Amino acid sequence: MPNVKLYDMKAKEVGTLELSDALFGAEYNEAVIHQAVVARLANERQGTKSTLTRSEVRGGGAKPWRQKGTGRARQGSIRSPQWVKGGVVFAPKSRDFSKKMNAKAKTVALLSALSQKIRDDEVIFIDEIKVSAPKTKEMAAFLKAFNLDKTVLVVMDNNDDAVLKASANIEKISTIAVEQINTYDVVKNAKLVISKKAVQQIEEVYGE
Repeated sequence: MPNVKLYDMKAKEVGTLELSDALFGAEYNEAVIHQAVVARLANERQGTKSTLTRSEVRGGGAKPWRQKGTGRARQGSIRSPQWVKGGVVFAPKSRDFSKKMNAKAKTVALLSALSQKIRDDEVIFIDEIKVSAPKTKEMAAFLKAFNLDKTVLVVMDNNDDAVLKASANIEKISTIAVEQINTYDVVKNAKLVISKKAVQQIEEVYGE
């Protein structure tokens, strides 16, 4: 794969970076990317909602009035769904929404998503992601230097507290360590910013 440009935090070109063609030149696989995204969203669902059916609502054992002769509609229980405080028809119950995806498929999805981002020129490679002080204006200046006005995922080779704090108040920036990188976050954000060392760590993990 051809070399890509390497920048510093001020958008100044400082060199080039050679990427592994086997990892960052993967074919676009929409099906497995979709599977990874669906699994991620499903696994985030709590599935704890629960309401009571008519058989579970306390009370209502006695027939409220006799079957005939009252002029009113026949009723068998004050806990039937049509009554206030009655049970719910087809009541939602707690369930497990989680989906499983094997490790090899997860890898294929991630590398496919990363490769497509690179082909679409939506990845910025930074020599080192760092700020001089944990202040919002530092990351704001970084965004301005690269004209980044959409959602950005910053992938660091370590959890730099200064960078995390500087990014915390900027809504369109998400920061993660390279070991947390996943298909969902890659495709969700318009731009991907990744450090040189983070790229090397991805190659070490997935290049085996």
